Amino acid sequence: MLAKRIIPCLDVRDGRTVKGINFINLRDAGDAVELAEAYSRYGADELTFLDITATVENRGTFRTLVRSIADHIGIPFTVGGGIRTEDDVAALLDSGADKISINSQAVAKASVIDDLALRFGSQCVVCAIDARRNPAFDKDGQDGWEVYVHGGRKSTGIEVISWAKEAYSRGAGEILLTSMEHDGVKQGFAVDLTRRVSEAVGIPVIASGGAGTMEHFTEVFTEGKADAALAASIFHFHEIDIPELKIFLAQHGITMRKQ
Repeated sequence: MLAKRIIPCLDVRDGRTVKGINFINLRDAGDAVELAEAYSRYGADELTFLDITATVENRGTFRTLVRSIADHIGIPFTVGGGIRTEDDVAALLDSGADKISINSQAVAKASVIDDLALRFGSQCVVCAIDARRNPAFDKDGQDGWEVYVHGGRKSTGIEVISWAKEAYSRGAGEILLTSMEHDGVKQGFAVDLTRRVSEAVGIPVIASGGAGTMEHFTEVFTEGKADAALAASIFHFHEIDIPELKIFLAQHGITMRKQ
């Protein structure tokens, strides 16, 4: 079994880390650089930084903050938010990012995935998918899910599994899958959806949205077949600490990365 990854996520607005429920009702969670440094020091496998209002505000990602974070950590670092062009990606990589996460622009122009994979390599390209339940997409007794963009504000009419397959076929190296309905609720990940996406693509799937207990991570790694699990508030507010989580998962037979 490939080692599983634990990934804290910094959702950043105006330079501060924030966290909400179902993508709304945001509250302050601390200084982004300080949190990033702490996660790097205490066993996170990777770190994800999402500038959550960059696309909505029609601007680029805060590159100065990206550089500040990169200078204080020693783990792989993914950055997303407001990425539109190859030059945007080049600038973020130059600022210290290891990978980029693209969502709204990929849906608007799917060929951007091909272009980024060709220029920077698939290992650099994470396709983020924000998903919401939509019964209109129910099929063969399975729940249907729709892709949302612009920070979860805009529906697309695109079904999640088909979009994940297309992103994979175009060269994405990973899928970051977030259930909007599970986000911040702490009742567990969207395990069935995660499993279906994991089985549909030949690249790692990062599960996001819903972590509340250590058992939730066990479920999404085993039943959900996720390669990595991303969480925010439970780490930011020390409801679960990463070293203890990794011990718990290892005790339950899940192979974790060595520090």
